[in-house]
Amino acid sequence: MITCRTFVEFLMEYLSGALPSDQLDRFEEHLAMCSACVAYMKTYEQTVRLGKAAFEAEKGSVPADVPEDLVQAILEARRRRD
Repeated sequence: MITCRTFVEFLMEYLSGALPSDQLDRFEEHLAMCSACVAYMKTYEQTVRLGKAAFEAEKGSVPADVPEDLVQAILEARRRRD
């Protein structure tokens, strides 16, 4: 069994399908028992989706459900990186 902290460490690998099968089983066991991690994963997935949409803003319009402050924060972080 894994802890919530370990769950977070493996979340990106899980979502990308790169988690090895032995760890995948333990990860999914944790998901089945921990509603907090299920909620965290849903929020994480939404954040990734909204972040990708914000980066696409320069190529077109941002979906209406993306908060403007999130778009601005992402664009500002991108400007600082460049």
